[in-house]
Amino acid sequence: MKCGYYTASTIEDVIARQRAHPGKSAVIAGGTDILLDIEEGKKNADLLIDVTQIPELNQIEEMGGRIRIGAAVTHAAAEKSSVIQRNARLLAEACRSVGSLQIRNIATLAGNVVSAQPAADAAVALTALDAEIEIAGQDGRTTIPILKAYKGVGKSAIDTSSQLVTAITFDALNKNQGSAFIRLEQRTALALPMLNVAAVTALNPDGKTFAWVRIVMAPVGAGPVRAFKAEKSLKDAPVTMDAIKAAAEEAASEANPRSSRLRGSREYRLEVLPVLVRRAVAAAAEEVPGHGLCLEKEAVRL
Repeated sequence: MKCGYYTASTIEDVIARQRAHPGKSAVIAGGTDILLDIEEGKKNADLLIDVTQIPELNQIEEMGGRIRIGAAVTHAAAEKSSVIQRNARLLAEACRSVGSLQIRNIATLAGNVVSAQPAADAAVALTALDAEIEIAGQDGRTTIPILKAYKGVGKSAIDTSSQLVTAITFDALNKNQGSAFIRLEQRTALALPMLNVAAVTALNPDGKTFAWVRIVMAPVGAGPVRAFKAEKSLKDAPVTMDAIKAAAEEAASEANPRSSRLRGSREYRLEVLPVLVRRAVAAAAEEVPGHGLCLEKEAVRL
């Protein structure tokens, strides 16, 4: 299918073009997903609107303890950003896991969310950071929690024929918080994850108990899955491996992976998942300076 191509200069320019092509346009930045979808007939568009030349969409900023990543920021740019490395290390690690260097140089974090694939690495890390998505549309601007962006596997709540993601925002991690991202794959590059887990932990001032924990697992549902029951079990719990192991088993009970020829059987992944969760939570807790505890390492072959 042939379609036109337009390079927008402002957000308002994008919205105007979308209005002129109702239901028949699509926003493009990296294009690593949408071009394949068009070629395979999964998506129809008579106009692609390139947003990579809009200055504000290419910025990573820290303002008042809040991180803002523009919608045209690539995985490579996020991985190398001192703002991200300093305030959200797990996101830099997740971006480093995506595809090849060539893909990381063009694929965007916003596209990682809008494509709505449940195991997209950056989206999993962003969910653990409790990120929000800023959206511009013909009715104005709005902000939604990242989990609200998912309607099903590969189905986004964001309509790129009438809406534009402008930024992803989240709170910078502080000195009482740690993070970790773990990926299980069949090889070390250019492989879809069999499982990935992200965790963010906050310790109470005593350094011996959890204030709160966020645990995100994928692909074990229609999108990134928050292990809310496991998170609740760790609130004010002691920072010990026994508490973490119990929470990891709880997390696995909240997962619903499907058997896959590429990613492994449901049974295998449910067996492995608690190991990844407890490793992620323990690593995140140990990242907090002065936690005063030494959580034993596990020698488990996956």
